[in-house]
Amino acid sequence: MKIFLVGGAVRDKLMGLAVKERDWVVVGARQADLVAQGYKPVGRDFPVFLHPRTKEEYALARTERKTAAGYRGFSVHTSPDVTLEQDLLRRDLTINALAEDDAGNVIDFYGGRDDLHQRVLRHISPAFAEDPVRILRTARFAARFKHLGFDVAAETDQLMRAMVKSGEADALVPERVWQELVKALSERTPSEFFEVLRTCGALAVIFPELDCLFGVPQPARYHPEIDTGVHTLLVLTEAARLTTDPRTRFAALTHDLGKGVTPREQWPHHYRHEQHGVALVTALCDRLKAPNDYRALAGQVARYHLHCHRALELRPATTLNVLERIDAFRRPDRFEQFLVACEADARGRAGLQDRDYPQAGTLRAASAAAAGVNAGALANSGLKGEMLKQALREKRIAAIRDMRSSGTSHDQANIASSAQGSETPNL
Repeated sequence: MKIFLVGGAVRDKLMGLAVKERDWVVVGARQADLVAQGYKPVGRDFPVFLHPRTKEEYALARTERKTAAGYRGFSVHTSPDVTLEQDLLRRDLTINALAEDDAGNVIDFYGGRDDLHQRVLRHISPAFAEDPVRILRTARFAARFKHLGFDVAAETDQLMRAMVKSGEADALVPERVWQELVKALSERTPSEFFEVLRTCGALAVIFPELDCLFGVPQPARYHPEIDTGVHTLLVLTEAARLTTDPRTRFAALTHDLGKGVTPREQWPHHYRHEQHGVALVTALCDRLKAPNDYRALAGQVARYHLHCHRALELRPATTLNVLERIDAFRRPDRFEQFLVACEADARGRAGLQDRDYPQAGTLRAASAAAAGVNAGALANSGLKGEMLKQALREKRIAAIRDMRSSGTSHDQANIASSAQGSETPNL
């Protein structure tokens, strides 16, 4: 029995990156051999075991044979005579097919080291085309390593195009798409994930709500980049600059889905796109089985991002309505995520990436002022039911009005100047 460190740990060591987790392949052993040594079996589809002390994953060397469409359509073969070279051949990219023995020697059967030096994401063999998840993984690694100069090899892009054309990408299941999406949103350059998918045609299959945004114009006065798809990826890029939170990045990504259903005769304007966008966000989240925290934030940003952009113009009563509808008082953490996504939207426009966004501070101050109203004192005064609710509302509106009136003229001038160029509801 021989044990090898494999995959990402070896790749990242060679790149001088921190190794976050380690995976191992066991050659020349049977399941019973590992169980006898205290390893705990956890694999459902193939034999994977947890080390009795480190809890790291150890998998028996295996080969795979395609039996049906999709990433689950494989039969797996493990036996002591499966070699390390055979096991690594079934992996996706050359840079992920590296191994290291117990003496620290790197084993490279498929040119992974050369591709690391050349900054290329290249498939190992034609078997890549048997698993549509590899399209998503390739796009995700492009998002992870784009800042280091990595690109997808031309022949790998061609293979992915062929996979999409043959319908292989149609077999992707929602759970796996969502898993890869969240990982991609957490990468250094998440916009590259969608660029790679669009290039090979997979975006139209997997995320049609996003794909249809490309080629849809917006008013150049507000959007120098004009194209809605380009704007969307600029917004995602800005969100990645502002936060590492994938929920906020997802909300930024989906904030303008409503513009994809605007009738052509209304272009470049997109009336009521925020209302239309909510239904599309809901449908996307339903299809991908997104968790509630993702769908709630994305829905709020889609519906109310224009209100946030107009925070400097809203009446106090309208400001309170917005704060209540996005649940700012009960969910302050999500309120902050909402503000970040809206700021990313304002900055995600060609040439405006460094523009100040005082609207976030204005809404934040309004929320603090309204939350500072002492509801307990009102209740102690004898008010109940609707009368208490109305009195609390009036006090909160007054608090927001007082907060605004206390701002200096200099502050208001800066706010008004920065507000020019923000989106308006009739875009």
